[in-house]
Amino acid sequence: MTPVDPGEQRPFGRTGLTVTPICIGTSPLASMPQLYGYEVDAARAQATVDAVLDGPFTFLDTSNNYGAGSAEERIGAVVRRRGLPAGFVLATKVDADPVTGDFSGGRVRRSLEESLGRLGVDRVPVLYLHDPEFHLTLEQALAPGGAVETLVALRDEGLAGHLGVAGGRLDLMRAFVATGVFEAVISHNRWTLLDRTADALLDDAVAGGLAFVNGAPYGGGMLARGPDVQPRYAYGDTAEEVRTAARAMQAACAAHGVPLAAAALQFSLRDPRVTSTIVGVSEPARIAATIDLATVEIPAGLWAELDRLRPPEGTGLDRP
Repeated sequence: MTPVDPGEQRPFGRTGLTVTPICIGTSPLASMPQLYGYEVDAARAQATVDAVLDGPFTFLDTSNNYGAGSAEERIGAVVRRRGLPAGFVLATKVDADPVTGDFSGGRVRRSLEESLGRLGVDRVPVLYLHDPEFHLTLEQALAPGGAVETLVALRDEGLAGHLGVAGGRLDLMRAFVATGVFEAVISHNRWTLLDRTADALLDDAVAGGLAFVNGAPYGGGMLARGPDVQPRYAYGDTAEEVRTAARAMQAACAAHGVPLAAAALQFSLRDPRVTSTIVGVSEPARIAATIDLATVEIPAGLWAELDRLRPPEGTGLDRP
C-alpha cells in the first residue's frame, strides 16, 4: 500500500470541511511533565505552532483544560501574531470546571468563552464535548439546559461551526454518536496496533456520516519509543502481556527495517474509516519527523505479522 499524502485534503464527515489525514495534537505544548515526563517552555511551544502553520497539516486540536489553558494561550500568541491560513481547521473542546467538576450548560458556555479569549479567535470550526464520562451520564448531558443543548446553542449563535464528542469510554461515545447531534467523534488509545476495541465505534461513525478522529495512535508513547522505554499504555500501568506484544511488534518492525512508530501511525492512517489521526507534538522538529513516519514504505507482509502479534483478550485492553 502506498503511504498517504500528508497534505491530502479529506472530507470531515458531513460538515463540508476538509482536513489533512494527520491532526496535530497540542496537549504536550501545555507542559505537563506529570503526564509526559518533560517540560515545554512557551518559546518552544510557540515555535512548534509556527512550524505547524508552515507545514502541510491543516488541522490542529487543543482543549480548554490542557495545562489549565496554557496550550490555548500559546497557540493564541501565534494566531494573534500571524493569523491562520485559509482553510485551516482549529478545533478545541469544552471541559468541566477543573475545581468543582461542574459540566452544566453554563459551564460549557464559559469554557468556550475562555477558549476563544485565549486563542484570539471569535469562533472555532469544530467544538467537542470533552471527556463527559468523568462528569456526566448521557441523560444529564442531554437534559434541558444541559451540556449538549448549550453546545447546540453555541453552534447556532455562530461561535462554533460543528459539534463533536471526545472521550474514552466506548459505550458512552457510541451513545452520543447515536443521538444524531454530533458530526465528529474522537476516540483515544482504542484503535492502535495493540488495541482494536474501537472497531464498532468506527463503524457507527461511518454509518452516521461522522468524522472519526483517532487520538493517541502510539498509546501514550509505548508504540513510539517501545515498551522498554515507555512501559505504560494509555498513561497507565498495563499487563505484562501487552508489553510482550509490543516488544514482539517492535522486533518484527526492526526485521523489516521499519520503525515501530511508523507502523503505529500508519495503522491508523491506512484505515479508510479514520478521517484524521491526532499526533501530539512538543517541538518543531516533530513536524518533519511525523511526515517521515507517515511516508515510510511498509511491506504488506508486515501488517499480517503485526496482526498475529496482538495481545490476547483479557489483558486489560478490552475495557468499555
